[in-house]
Amino acid sequence: MSAASTNGAPYFVSNETAQSLLTAADAIRAIQEAYSGPVTSKNAPRRTIVDGDGATFRVLPAAPPGARYLGAKIMGATTHTGGFIGMGYLIVLFDRDESVIAGFVDGKFITGCRTAATSAAALDRLATPGPIQLGVLGSGFEASMHVRAFAAVRELSAVTVFSPTPERRAAFATSMTEELGVPCLAAESAEAAGKSFRDSCDVVLCAARSRGEKPILFGDDLGTEVTVVSIGSTVPHQREIDASVVERCELIVCDDLGEVVDETGDMIAAAEAGVSLDGKCVSLHALMSGDADDRRDCAAVRMFKSVGSGVQDIVIAGLVLDRAIEAGQAMALPVAFAT
Repeated sequence: MSAASTNGAPYFVSNETAQSLLTAADAIRAIQEAYSGPVTSKNAPRRTIVDGDGATFRVLPAAPPGARYLGAKIMGATTHTGGFIGMGYLIVLFDRDESVIAGFVDGKFITGCRTAATSAAALDRLATPGPIQLGVLGSGFEASMHVRAFAAVRELSAVTVFSPTPERRAAFATSMTEELGVPCLAAESAEAAGKSFRDSCDVVLCAARSRGEKPILFGDDLGTEVTVVSIGSTVPHQREIDASVVERCELIVCDDLGEVVDETGDMIAAAEAGVSLDGKCVSLHALMSGDADDRRDCAAVRMFKSVGSGVQDIVIAGLVLDRAIEAGQAMALPVAFAT
């Protein structure tokens, strides 16, 4: 199938189209396949972040191993004195087979889906086989996407959720119960959530940075055998988990090893607190390829720590573009690029 339209112009795929064509299971399989191959600084270099004058711009480039498409996701956001306004996402795909710009894909839904799919792909290799009881910190878009993705790789026997706003956590619990048919309870307080996590949860998901960038999950909130998934601290000033969580973990799987260790506020704070990371951290590729199996099997407390990667964006956007073209839902743009 050609990725170029009849006039050689690239396609555009809307956020709504991406949402209609992408399932969690398909996204998880695509991520597992991508990270089974060697993901290196050459085919997945570190993101570029530009900050200035109340605006932030990020670029996440990648050429996933074995994939037809390479390209980049670009993200822009503006903040004013009144607070955060919003963020826009665009994924640009280049077809290596035909040497053309193949498409532009709205990246909003894909960003949430690929983040959750990557976490679920890691969870499937990290967590003990069988049904799990899940603890969730956060009740927003990322939290709901993750619970759905986790349900695609594990049977959920129960879910406990906590977030600061009672109405939001209650609505989240009701929505997940109705959608997934799984008992989902809203904890009354952070202390109650911590006790529930410690006493009964096999997996704890952190999907909500705190107000004021203070840790929201602590080592005492974890049981003796547990898998933690943390996605909310992706740059140096952000915080989500306490240094005591990092200390408790015997194995930390990172989607981008260098960025997680060097550029996330949680890991920087842990290092500053004297927590040694030597021997704890491995790449997601090592987990997916089986190279980390022995270390995984010896670790009672494990964590997947994610910053997001262009590999995830390009793999999932490429899948969506191909499906949109096949379904006749990709819009051929009225322009063509000179080469």
